[in-house]
Amino acid sequence: MGRKKKNKLRKKKSSGTYNKKKLKNAILSTLYENPGNTVNYRKLAGSLSIKDPETRKLINVVLQELADDDYLDQISRGKFKLKARTGKVTGIIEMQPQGFAYVVSDELEQPVVISSRNQKHAMEGDKVRIHVYARRKKHDLEGEVTEILERAKTIFVGKVQTTKNFAFLVPSGKVGFDIFIPKEKLNGAKDGQKAIAEINDWPANARSPFGEIKEVLGDTGDNDAEMHAILAEFELPHKFPKNVDKAAEKIPLEIPKEEIKKRRDMRKTTTFTIDPADAKDFDDALSLKKLSNGNWEVGVHIADVTHYVRPNTIIEDEAQDRATSVYLVDRVVPMLPERLSNGVCSLRPNEDKLCFSAVFELTENAKIKKQWFGKTAIHSDRRFTYEEAQEIIETGKGDFSEAVLKLNELAIKLRDQRFNSGSIAFERVEMKFDIDEAGKPVSVSFKESKESNHLIEEFMLLANKKVAEFIGKVPEKKTPKTFVYRIHDKPDPDKLSSFNTFIKRFGHGIQLTTPRAISTSLNKLLTEVKGKNEQNVVETLAIRTMAKAAYSTRNIGHYGLSFDYYTHFTSPIRRYPDMMVHRLLEKYLDGARSVNEQKYEGLCKHSSEMEAKAAKAERSSIKYKQVEFMQDHIGKTYPGTISGVTDWGIYVELENKIEGMIPIAQMDDDFYIFDEKNYALVGRHSQKSFQLGEKINVRVWRTNLERKQLDFRLAEQEKG
Repeated sequence: MGRKKKNKLRKKKSSGTYNKKKLKNAILSTLYENPGNTVNYRKLAGSLSIKDPETRKLINVVLQELADDDYLDQISRGKFKLKARTGKVTGIIEMQPQGFAYVVSDELEQPVVISSRNQKHAMEGDKVRIHVYARRKKHDLEGEVTEILERAKTIFVGKVQTTKNFAFLVPSGKVGFDIFIPKEKLNGAKDGQKAIAEINDWPANARSPFGEIKEVLGDTGDNDAEMHAILAEFELPHKFPKNVDKAAEKIPLEIPKEEIKKRRDMRKTTTFTIDPADAKDFDDALSLKKLSNGNWEVGVHIADVTHYVRPNTIIEDEAQDRATSVYLVDRVVPMLPERLSNGVCSLRPNEDKLCFSAVFELTENAKIKKQWFGKTAIHSDRRFTYEEAQEIIETGKGDFSEAVLKLNELAIKLRDQRFNSGSIAFERVEMKFDIDEAGKPVSVSFKESKESNHLIEEFMLLANKKVAEFIGKVPEKKTPKTFVYRIHDKPDPDKLSSFNTFIKRFGHGIQLTTPRAISTSLNKLLTEVKGKNEQNVVETLAIRTMAKAAYSTRNIGHYGLSFDYYTHFTSPIRRYPDMMVHRLLEKYLDGARSVNEQKYEGLCKHSSEMEAKAAKAERSSIKYKQVEFMQDHIGKTYPGTISGVTDWGIYVELENKIEGMIPIAQMDDDFYIFDEKNYALVGRHSQKSFQLGEKINVRVWRTNLERKQLDFRLAEQEKG
């Protein structure tokens, strides 16, 4: 086949819709074909047959990220060249329960399988260099680790097991090895206790890494020790250093009159907060005032954290490291010391407070006529819980009922506008445990969003969107100043296609023609499945098709919300990116020049990573409490829904949302084969199948708190 014809075929195949990940792969594939070429976004758009302006704009973002990740050299502004490679591939290792691993690399369009003998002591999340073999199987690439470039973690939490002369730390979770601890490095840890160990060596011929105990957390089974262990597992702190707490204690609660004089004084405007009943840090408040022209002035007031937390201080450094508050089942681990989060910065009722505000003039139809951003002083007249605000919405009676009802009316109109513009209506039911004094879960309940939640959500979304637009939306020929955006990429087209194929078996479908068509039909689907047997599985799979939201200085918009510009401005007590946004907005309102993009991109990346760790810790604490709760239910039979299918077993979610697994080894009536395409396990002889979304009955078989593992066995199906 001639070269021209070959290129033509490649172009034809490459054209179409791209999200960021697919575009990265396509660009690298193109550059690997001509490694000496220098390219810019125009050349790449041409060779990949990309015509739509949105994706062409995305090429620049991807080129910058590939340069950040050391795949490309930036020759001059906008021009890039592939870095000289050694013929080996770099990627991240993902361990599998069966012992083998995958290496996922931006340089390849599919993961590489690494057998256990070829892992060279690589661990979950490590950045590795691998040698890829010639293709041996029809579908899989295989390889071996040649070098560990960067350890994902060296600190592990687990249970101490001692012998006469030495000890081991058995790590929590599915790690695949124990850590050898010489007796002199136990640091007071006793047999059976929870502790944190650090790996300091792993000789090539040793089965286990060598380490030392860094901190003893307490006795296994003790609630505080277990929660601290979960935090340590994800390298999250459970307390503040003493010097940080001391520095926070020195910050005064009183506000000098001179400071209020510098600000827009809104203390006489009706203002209140609406938060969960157990909240202690109130970082947002709403105000409402009727204007003489018949319009409404709505103020979104956010705690002015950066007035108190200054750059180059120990409180700032600690907040930057943590990047987020962590919400476990029974506690909050705050980003800022309690003096700030629950005191100085918290918008408590009947106290004057300093805020950074977004103030909007809205018509009766919730159209924005004017907007203003700046520093304010407020005085919250009332602290509402969501339940109290909901009662006012439902009955029309209560404190400040007129203001609450008007804000709700405007919020409903804003919400309608948002969904009409393509915003996706994902709403997940949140599990809540009722916990006794010892931390043991005694019952399970669910939190569902109601109108009072939506009221707050809409005004926070409005403030976040308008702040981002204010900085990012500039005339076509102008370059916007460096800013922190909350971005959400388009879904992976292949995942969407598989999802569409799967939901057809339930009689549903989505339109895949354009991003707008996808979001509109997804919303229709999510409405259609409400209350149906397949609701949970369809919602879960729909969420899995979506990309993960992240922070970046390189704006690509927020797909899920259907916003071209979006940021996080409204929660600086619990999120560091919001603190960055406050500082940048203040600078730019004062006419400052654009800040260094690279510095802020690094902080965005760190914040995204810490957010992911915090989410994993939260899920881990929920799983721990699920398993602990089910310890008293062993032997009982429950109806459930198949929520996941793998080649090692079936995941089943009970009606109380607790999930466990039926190991494939326990399904001994046949030899079951994993049918990946149809999300099913199928019996080789009987052709009996267990498919995602199917209702089945299970018996609670065993629990393992140490591994946060709940196992079921199949119960006989109820008849008819």
